[in-house]
Order: sequence, then C-alpha cells, then structure tokens
Amino acid sequence: MMAGARGRKRPLRFTKMHGLGNDYVFVEALRKRLPEASLPGLARRLSDRHFGIGGDGLILVLPSRQAQFRMRIFNADGSEAEMCGNGIRMFAKYVYEHGLTRAKALDVETDAGMIRPRLTVRGGRVTSVRVDMGEPRLERAEIPMRGKPGRVIGETLRVGGERYAVTAVSMGNPHCVIFVKGADRFPVERVGPAIERHRAFPNRTNVEFAQVLKRSAIRMRVWERGAGETLACGTGACATLVAAVLNGKADRKATIHLLGGDLKVEWRESDNRVYMTGPAEEVFSGEVYV
Repeated sequence: MMAGARGRKRPLRFTKMHGLGNDYVFVEALRKRLPEASLPGLARRLSDRHFGIGGDGLILVLPSRQAQFRMRIFNADGSEAEMCGNGIRMFAKYVYEHGLTRAKALDVETDAGMIRPRLTVRGGRVTSVRVDMGEPRLERAEIPMRGKPGRVIGETLRVGGERYAVTAVSMGNPHCVIFVKGADRFPVERVGPAIERHRAFPNRTNVEFAQVLKRSAIRMRVWERGAGETLACGTGACATLVAAVLNGKADRKATIHLLGGDLKVEWRESDNRVYMTGPAEEVFSGEVYV
C-alpha cells in the first residue's frame, strides 16, 4: 500500500500492467465515476516513477453504450491519447483475467473508434492478444498534418538545421515515421521531441525511427507523444509497417523488433486493415491514496 500526502484518505485500487515494457496504471471505473477534471492530474501523479506508481500513463476501464467496454488513455504528462496498441492488449487481458467478461472476442470503444481484440487463453490466462487495429488513415488532414492535401510519403521535413524524409500515418492517433540506417545509435532523445512538437503537427505526433533489416523484419524505436521514449508502441509498430510498405521497403507482414520485445504486424491487402499480435503482462495491484 502506498501512502499519499497527509490528510488524503481516499484509497484508489489500481493494477500495473505492461506490454513489452510499455507500462500503464489501470484503474477500473465501471461503477465508480472519477471526476473528469481530476483525470489529467491523476495521470501525472500515478505515472511519476519517483513519487507515484510509475508508468507511461493511465488507462481507465469504463462502461460503454456501444461496446462491451470503453478505454480511455492518459499519457504521463496528463494529455489524453486517442489510442494505444499495447494498451488495448493489456486492456483485453485485464477485463478477462479480472472476471469482467468471459468473452474471448471483444469490442472496445476508444477515441479512435471501435477496436476488436481477440484473446488466446490457456489455463485461464491470456497468453497473447491479436487486435484488429482498423484501416490506416493516410491523407494529410487525417493525421492531422499541415500542408497541401494528399498523402505524406517520404516528404522532406525541416527540423532545426536538419532534413528528414517522413511518412505520416494515423492509426487513430498520429505517427511520423522516419527510416534510419542504425536505430540503436540514432539520437531519439534529441530529434523525437523536436518532431513531436513540430508546427506541421497541430495535435503533436508520435515519432518512429525505423531500420529495415529485411522485408519481413524492422527494428524500431519510438518517441511517444506525451511520454517520451518508451520500450514499445503498438500503434507505432503498425504505422511503421504501413509506412515501410508505402515506401516499398517491406512486405505486408513483418516482425517489428522493439526495445521491449517483438510484435507481429500484418497489413492485409484483402480488407486494408492492420492486425497486431503480441503479449501483455500484469505486474502488481494495490491501493494508492489520492
């Protein structure tokens, strides 16, 4: 049990989870409503790795009128994200293993639309989750990104005194993909925040630095909007495969190697939808005073 500031006595149950090291604090609010105005501050406090629980953000498990559940995501800086690919896998594992559903095929409402995870269960435990991430959005206005209408594929973006060839993809949230020769050595911590807040992206953007190893394998690092560099990003892995296909660098099915592990991603030609498969893990549960 974690003690809060003196005089604060309201306990809040939480569960810490991660998907390939991309970690979030989960709070179930199916029956107990949290004050809307408190959510950004709550996300910042719980995500703090020194004074809170620690994580890349906060995910809420909520009721939905359109689906079985609703997922809301708040980044570590308190900003709200439309979608999280690792988060949706964790979400599916959470609701199944915490007895909130027995369904192995779910519809989850998000700010990016309806997302459909499918669970692989062995011995009552979710061992992997395959997610229909929907169709990628490629038009500039859909990212959103400022400039002339059309797709952004290998377009030059000036960042300070440097130029980068960028490809923009939305997986319900914005992504800017840059292909590099050595992802491990690339200065993500310098370039990432400059592109995240570049004036070309009115809602800011996630930034992926991708090294194509072969047509079926890509190494990727990510600077996440509102969180900084993380060990993995599910929507970023999906956006990276789409960008690689658009640039003729990869096949439509590939393994994306992230700092925290691997994701299998496929962009199907038959239905234009992106499918992502990977693990999720529960770390611990407890109470925090807020």
